[in-house]
Amino acid sequence: MLSPRSLAIIGMSAREGTAGHMVLRNFLANEFAGPIHLVGRTAGEIEGLPIVTDIAALPEGIDTAVLALPANGVAEALSACAAKKVGAAVVFASGFAELGEEARAEQARIGEQVRESGPAVVGPNCIGYSNYIDGFTVGFTNVAKIPRVAPDRRDAVAIVAQSGGLAGHLRLGLIARGVPVSYNISTGNEMDLCIADFVDHLLDDAATQVVLVYAETIRQPQAFLAAARRARQMGKPILMLQPGRSAQAQAATQSHTGAMAGDYAVMRAYVEREGVVLVETMDELLDTCELLARYPKPSAGGLGVVTFSGAYCAIAHDFCEDIGVALPPLSDATAEALKPQMPPNIEPHNPLDLGTQPIWQPELLGVGVKALLNDPAMGGVAISIAAGAPAKSMAWLEQVVEAGRGRDKPLALTFLGDTSPLAEPILQTARDNGIVLMRSSDRMLRAMGHMIARADTERLSDTSDEPFLDLPDLPDGALPEWRGKAYLAAAGISTPKGGLVQSVDEAIKLADRIGYPVVLKAQAGALAHKTEAGGVILNLRDAQAVRAAWETVLANVQRAQPGLVLDGVLVEAMVGKGVELVIGAKRDPEWGPVLLIGLGGVFVELFHDVCLLPADASKAEIVEAFGGLKAAKLLQGFRNAPPADLDAAAEIAHRIGQLMLQQPAISEIDVNPLMVHPRGQGATALDALIVTA
Repeated sequence: MLSPRSLAIIGMSAREGTAGHMVLRNFLANEFAGPIHLVGRTAGEIEGLPIVTDIAALPEGIDTAVLALPANGVAEALSACAAKKVGAAVVFASGFAELGEEARAEQARIGEQVRESGPAVVGPNCIGYSNYIDGFTVGFTNVAKIPRVAPDRRDAVAIVAQSGGLAGHLRLGLIARGVPVSYNISTGNEMDLCIADFVDHLLDDAATQVVLVYAETIRQPQAFLAAARRARQMGKPILMLQPGRSAQAQAATQSHTGAMAGDYAVMRAYVEREGVVLVETMDELLDTCELLARYPKPSAGGLGVVTFSGAYCAIAHDFCEDIGVALPPLSDATAEALKPQMPPNIEPHNPLDLGTQPIWQPELLGVGVKALLNDPAMGGVAISIAAGAPAKSMAWLEQVVEAGRGRDKPLALTFLGDTSPLAEPILQTARDNGIVLMRSSDRMLRAMGHMIARADTERLSDTSDEPFLDLPDLPDGALPEWRGKAYLAAAGISTPKGGLVQSVDEAIKLADRIGYPVVLKAQAGALAHKTEAGGVILNLRDAQAVRAAWETVLANVQRAQPGLVLDGVLVEAMVGKGVELVIGAKRDPEWGPVLLIGLGGVFVELFHDVCLLPADASKAEIVEAFGGLKAAKLLQGFRNAPPADLDAAAEIAHRIGQLMLQQPAISEIDVNPLMVHPRGQGATALDALIVTA
């Protein structure tokens, strides 16, 4: 498809300016050397090429057919192409899944048809693609001879996007920055070939260093993750923008390409684990892509900042804290080496303020940049300085060029001054030397933050987990709390002392044995909200309180759900205080099982302070994720409270993840709250829901 030896255009018209004409003119403008076959309603000749009126008249084995047809002619044409053993087809037509359920079903039917018998299809609802390695393009929006990437380039970006318009914008932006583009592929609705297919193929292209993806949904998650894993192993970054964090965005993507929007947070947890750099804005997409093309190797550490302004030091501190980018202090060795070279009365710190001295001593900028690049705590260096007179700016730029020569650590330069013009020799020098030159320090810091974060994707999950043995059988549906807790206890997760009873006398005997105070909880699979129904009474301190609470619990439940038959009442010992967390897991049908950790109890819905991780996350990853919660201070000890036992909480979360991996019948686990006791005292699952399918 991307490098065909023979072509066909199906749907040729004698009328100038139609899609078929534009496609043909592009083939001719780019000097396609192989045979080109034309199929139209009326026999004739265009550009010296004959038009036949039936696909059956084509020779067998044409590499690629371009369908310049309306939606209602696509299915028949693809069936005819299959009969002639056409290898691949491009479908421009809209009018499929983006229109709604009926059209989506028709697209799915045609997709199933081509997967069974061929050809491979890109589209529908796409605008084509361009191969800048071989100089080949399929497109109907304009006619042009496309540029080719120089044979020795190894820093090109391949663009794969479900939106052809956005793909064009991205290409223009990269070309303007001096970043070559190897391929620009619009995949549209993806009735057959998907983003994952193209990404996996493009990784083997020698010129391509970065694959840039715009996706409204990933239709083959496991294939995409496999491609991302291979990209990480090859050292070729994948950079992606996917809208859908909001309900409105999900609705917009569905109307655009028929994408059935998945769970954005689940997608994020999985793709970032495999090293995909996920950004949230188009500016970040272009800025980070340029940096990745120049500096593809991950670089561990924080961000070093160099400036001529003390004011910018404070601004950078605030901005980087807001976006989660660390500005580590200079090492003692770096600080000592810089001190004798610094202007009077300025101490070396990070951010490194060089004052006004570089106006007269441009080489001081090179000294500062080299020092921060050499500091092992820095994973990259951002320079933010005011644009001066052209001669001054050129002198500073030359220092940056020299300091960064041969370095793998990412380096970016911002000449402040908003849209004030820079002299063309300055721009050309930056392009010639691969310097990432920006005009917005905010955009530079965001892009550098993505570069710094890449080094954290190399962690490996635990691989030595033993299988769970002697677990109870799981019935279908939502298990009542008592059964869920019994299952978790068998998996080594701590639950309160207690058990299920059928009478008040049994409840009192059990309470006497486990010790007061106790809690009573009504139990039934159909009782989804025990607390709201009045089915939970806490802190019962003696037998008399248990007897009174028993009658109250039964009466409350019958009032809330008349006729409900209980499994019994759960009697449990009250446990010690701690921090309430939620540990959950769910099985996404496309991406796989994920863990949810966060602030629990009633606060989980109020603050939504949660984090998602792949179910195979290691205990170290889980502990790190706890540290990223807004409630992290509560876990570390707040207002004289002791630190929480995060190791115990991470162990429980890890076990829940392993249950999801080893027990495919489980679709959901929810432990809320998990009471995390002071460090060294463990954690206890106070409530549990397990759902099976």
